[in-house]
Amino acid sequence: MEKKLLNEIHSPDDVKKLSRPELDQLAAEIRDTLVETTATNGGHLASNLGVVELTIALERVFDSPKDSIVWDVGHQCYTHKLLTGRYDQFSTLRQDRGLSGFPNPKESDHDVFSAGHSGTSIAASYGLSVAKTLKQDPSFTIAVIGDGSFTGGLVYEALNNAGHSNTRLIVILNENDMSISKNVGAVARYLTAFRTNPTYYRLKGEIKDVLHQVPVIGDTTVKAIINAKKKAKNTLYSSNFFEDLGFTYMGPIDGHDLDALCNALESAKDVEDIKEPVLIHIHTTKGKGYLPAEMDPSRFHGISKFDPATGKSPKGPDTNFSKEFGKYLCTFAEQDKRICAITAAMALGTGLDQFAKRFPNRFFDVGIAEEFGATFAGGLSKGGMIPVFAVYSTFLQRSYDEIVHDVSMQDLKVIFAVDRAGFVGDDGRSHQGIFDMAFLRTIPNSVIYSPSTYKGLSLYLYRALYDEGKVIAVRYPRGQEGYVPEGFKELYDDYQVVGNDNADVAIVTFGGLFSEAARAMEQLENQGISVRIIKLNKVFPINPDAVREAEKSSHIFFFEEGVKSGGIGELFGYELLQDHFSGSFRYIAVDNTFVDHAPIPVLRKRYHLDCGSMVEEVLRSVQNVEE
Repeated sequence: MEKKLLNEIHSPDDVKKLSRPELDQLAAEIRDTLVETTATNGGHLASNLGVVELTIALERVFDSPKDSIVWDVGHQCYTHKLLTGRYDQFSTLRQDRGLSGFPNPKESDHDVFSAGHSGTSIAASYGLSVAKTLKQDPSFTIAVIGDGSFTGGLVYEALNNAGHSNTRLIVILNENDMSISKNVGAVARYLTAFRTNPTYYRLKGEIKDVLHQVPVIGDTTVKAIINAKKKAKNTLYSSNFFEDLGFTYMGPIDGHDLDALCNALESAKDVEDIKEPVLIHIHTTKGKGYLPAEMDPSRFHGISKFDPATGKSPKGPDTNFSKEFGKYLCTFAEQDKRICAITAAMALGTGLDQFAKRFPNRFFDVGIAEEFGATFAGGLSKGGMIPVFAVYSTFLQRSYDEIVHDVSMQDLKVIFAVDRAGFVGDDGRSHQGIFDMAFLRTIPNSVIYSPSTYKGLSLYLYRALYDEGKVIAVRYPRGQEGYVPEGFKELYDDYQVVGNDNADVAIVTFGGLFSEAARAMEQLENQGISVRIIKLNKVFPINPDAVREAEKSSHIFFFEEGVKSGGIGELFGYELLQDHFSGSFRYIAVDNTFVDHAPIPVLRKRYHLDCGSMVEEVLRSVQNVEE
């Protein structure tokens, strides 16, 4: 039986010891491990399958962690984890207390920079490379970024700043979907092979040094020779704007050809002799080596459990909040031709795929550019349309300045459909939707709705479209609606009371936590403790009547699936204080920390926001009073 190489890989040094045939065996083992693990745990499969050879080449040519490898977004770092001493733990990927599905510096020194949002790697890597230069550290910094991230403006800001720097920065552009540079036939292929040969760059650096040493020639003549070289090359090669920004460009290169990759990376290390950052353009296939993922890379980008033999996933629920949102928006758009939908490369994830098919002229996918999406929405609003920007809570964070400056300050109306509000589970700290409440309520003219059910989503989306607010957020949780008590009816009101109107204990909450509160209320009633729920539908501004309603109870508990600082519970407590409330008030929320990956029920229990914790909080308070 052939030995398993992954068992012997404890650091990148072990990759360097392998023979060339063993590298192919390693790549096959890695792909098998990726499929097997994500089939069990879920995760980002297609993108990881696409960078297996690239990651092997990086670990073989460079010296991680001394050489810093920075992964953009970071969801394609699984092979990197396998080759940096974490194979034994890999079965815990995305599991509670297990390995993160993204780079995590707390997990390993090889994870240089944490990520989860796209477009950050070049800026971060440039900063790292400058710091190394200032400290006279000769190591390299490598940014790995996909072409999808090039729809975001931060990438171009970083390229503009880094392009003319004298640092050991290497950018690897992984093209796996859209074309950025065109391969123009035999001449281009020849020049690609020639220009990725290490001898070419060593010779280029030596010639430049010699020319500088000839007094008659000097800097001016050197620059003229370089410019002439570029013009000749452009004529033959159809060069691109990366070189105009100051980068030495290599590519396109087959990202699954290990020899070509290692050759290019070795060449890039020699370019430092001519004092230019390098951009290596590779082309890969998403899902490479696993046919179901190659055939349908979108579905296997981020996937839940599946059968590795067939690629098929178990049948899930027929609907969820995202799908219901898309359905309701289509219904409203059918009646009102002013309604437009915007997404930031998340049409399927936000439930807008049907809207895109039915109303293509009013659907806009702006790419991974949430800042642009917010300002673009402001422009649509100024032109008389009703824009609805569907965006995950975590990615809305990017748009804060644009919402302030280009929507609220302009006195314009834009609806933000905030998906994945609250805990999101296995994607972890970069994706948890726990900050949107705190920053949205700081914005003048903002209104925030947080429905708990599909019916509530329909009611408050409609209300958002046609009420008097300007910056209007309708936020809803990930997944399906939770438990709804028998006889409950969603009301078209700012708040509603559920349970015994005369109860001495009031639980105030909203959104996904309503289902937890409803179960807690029933359990407490079974123990002889009468409870009522004050369910906030319009959570900001808080209706003063909701505060006064709560004050009828002696014990008030506010549960919120978000950060405490700036949260709605903090504001509710302030209003109680202003009213000189004399009873007890407990505010339970995330205590201003980042929340790691774990299933949503586990996180709710960990942060005392589940049904059981609510029951414990109420019992503890009531028993203390009785004593």
